[in-house]
Amino acid sequence: MKLAQSMSSLGTETAFEVLAKAKALEAQGKDIVHLHIGAPDFQTPPNIVEAGRKALADGWHKYTPAKGILEVREAVCEDIARYRGAEVHPDKVLIVPGGKPTLFYAILMFGEPGAEIIYPNPGFPIYESMIHFTGAKAVPMRLAEENGYSFSAEEVLAQITPRTRLIIINTPANPTGGVVPRSEMDRLVEGLEAHPDVAILCDEIYSRLLYDGEEHVSILQYESVADRAICLDGWSKTYAMTGWRLGWGVWPEGLVAEAERLQINCASCANAATQIAGIEALRGPQDAVDEMCAAFDERRKIIVDELNGVPGFSCSMPKGAFYAFANVKGTGVSSKELEDRFLQEAGVACLSGASFGAFGEGYLRFSYANSAENIREGIRRIRECLEA
Repeated sequence: MKLAQSMSSLGTETAFEVLAKAKALEAQGKDIVHLHIGAPDFQTPPNIVEAGRKALADGWHKYTPAKGILEVREAVCEDIARYRGAEVHPDKVLIVPGGKPTLFYAILMFGEPGAEIIYPNPGFPIYESMIHFTGAKAVPMRLAEENGYSFSAEEVLAQITPRTRLIIINTPANPTGGVVPRSEMDRLVEGLEAHPDVAILCDEIYSRLLYDGEEHVSILQYESVADRAICLDGWSKTYAMTGWRLGWGVWPEGLVAEAERLQINCASCANAATQIAGIEALRGPQDAVDEMCAAFDERRKIIVDELNGVPGFSCSMPKGAFYAFANVKGTGVSSKELEDRFLQEAGVACLSGASFGAFGEGYLRFSYANSAENIREGIRRIRECLEA
């Protein structure tokens, strides 16, 4: 069979590849500490589970409108007003099966041969994968450790050319835990006034996972780019609902019909019963979210302290999400070699920074979505592996 050439440019997520290797080793009887996967280790809160169960019992078994059930979209708008201080009409909201479809649809809209898309690097690997898939040129937005893993608005604006169609922003960020400060977002938005044809996609999937009083700055707060700003968020990380596959996107008025057409062609709609559970998540008690965030905060401090005790490692304190991005250049060993060595020899699954783009070389990503006990055990094994 002859596949389309574009399939050869489609990447994947190393997290799932490492997970498969780790599971294979576990099947052979090897004990593995999982510090690689980007999923909360908590169960979905019981009130949300019950809402989903009741929805199935009540007959939510059919297709819904492609954009999503109106009450779900209204609940999303309430949530945006509460946590982002922005007013959005439900007609601009598209409910999708997970966080990725919003990203997928946006890049499909703007990516084609001859176009350029600016994306975070190191960043979520699907950004670069999807850009290449469309035939567009992937232009890396450098996220430097010395800059708190935020972008430099001046550098990003200097990268814009007449071929630039889309800029992707991720805050709080995967894999670095970096958070874009308001001052930098202000400068970027102000600079974009000179580039009215450039759209912005802001991936805000970790928006509720912030520490040390950090402020979440949403693209939805900027009226001057409201006609070309796309915002991505969902239920997966905030409510420990990764397997429920439920996300949302806010689209500019001129693009929402295009996004809906892509949804109809791709997924028809999001799962009906899951959407009903999503209403309960947004409108119900938020105690579980606060407790989960507090637990991540405690683990964040533990993992950074432990990593800074490993020979050749240094790790700055992440400001959001649940990832520590450790600088391992002092070991003199490549990121991928360390990833493989720690899995095979130490029984610790982590991810090479190079999996997140060229600027991630010399780093390892550790997820602290695991217990404090497992974090300490995993880093102990790594320390012993390096000292052997």
